[in-house]
Amino acid sequence: MRCDYHAAGLCGSCTILETPYPRQLADKQSHAAALLEPFAPSLEWLPAVPSQQAGFRTKAKMVVAGTVESPTIGILDARGEGQDLRECPLYPPALGSAFPLLAEFVTRARLAPYSVPHRRGELKHVLVTLAPNGDLMVRWVLRSTEALSRIRKHLPWLQERLPSLTVASVNIQPEHKAVLEGDAEVVLTERETLTMTVNGIDLHLRPQSFFQTNTDVAAALYRQVAQWIADARPASLWDLYCGVGGFALHCAGAGADGPRVVTGVETSAQAVASARRSRDDLRAEGHAAMDDVSFVADDAVAWATRQADAPAAMVVNPPRRGLGEELSRWIDASGVQTLVYSSCHPTTLARDLAWMPSMAARQARLLDMFPHTRHGEVAVLLERH
Repeated sequence: MRCDYHAAGLCGSCTILETPYPRQLADKQSHAAALLEPFAPSLEWLPAVPSQQAGFRTKAKMVVAGTVESPTIGILDARGEGQDLRECPLYPPALGSAFPLLAEFVTRARLAPYSVPHRRGELKHVLVTLAPNGDLMVRWVLRSTEALSRIRKHLPWLQERLPSLTVASVNIQPEHKAVLEGDAEVVLTERETLTMTVNGIDLHLRPQSFFQTNTDVAAALYRQVAQWIADARPASLWDLYCGVGGFALHCAGAGADGPRVVTGVETSAQAVASARRSRDDLRAEGHAAMDDVSFVADDAVAWATRQADAPAAMVVNPPRRGLGEELSRWIDASGVQTLVYSSCHPTTLARDLAWMPSMAARQARLLDMFPHTRHGEVAVLLERH
């Protein structure tokens, strides 16, 4: 992939861009395999799932800087000033073509970009998500509600020029620290969710819900995990850190002796509401397996460790910090027979496996969510000894 920003030294986000892509994949798998080898000496690695090398990012987290008349949309440089990246080749055309209009909207709505060095201004970030059908979600992260009325006033102008804009909202993040967004969200459009259709399943994404930035590779991850669970045929399944329900909905179906009871657990109430809506839509379409799927808004560790009985199988997809010692040791001592661990940080995955000596890692797969960086998603199938 050719990137003029990288070539000019203006952006170093793609840290291994100059490494040939096949070598990137091999190095990532080798790194993960070396971390896991002490805890999984007989682990079988399935072929890595590659990504497109350009145009693969379906979510943009862009810092807004500069001035009202001349805003930048991209990142901050070493001085805390804005570096525009609206031509970044990581984004598909349907997303990248929105950036100039969003920059023009900053000027039209008089949204003063927040200056990190001077600690003044209102607009911190613009977050844009692209659905597979071309629809867009746009979120403006503001320091306060001061500009909210102007955004409402000029939003019809943006919708006319960007008809793919389906969901728009304002997030309030008043603090001067490296936090992407705050707790408060104001939805400005009639529609509140963006429909992410993955493997034929409509996942409803609300503004504050997490979803992978590489939709094609996420779809492959869901397929892989669903296949492992289908092969195990468990009667019951927990999906911990379930987000908008992707794994739970993909893994619903028949167990060895009847319907599979699936429970998804996620701390975000917005994500749980989205998961329930997706389940209800599938149920209305005649998918009987959805009758046995439920979602709970709770902390995954607290919820799991207070249950009287463990499920036959479990899918976990924790953040970078991993499962941690308490949950890992609880899984190890439970009656869980099959565990699928999806990790975006192999180092914490290896640490967690050390706390689960009763679970043997059988198969693993690298899924390249983040080309041109050293990050990758690793999914591992574990079975009780």
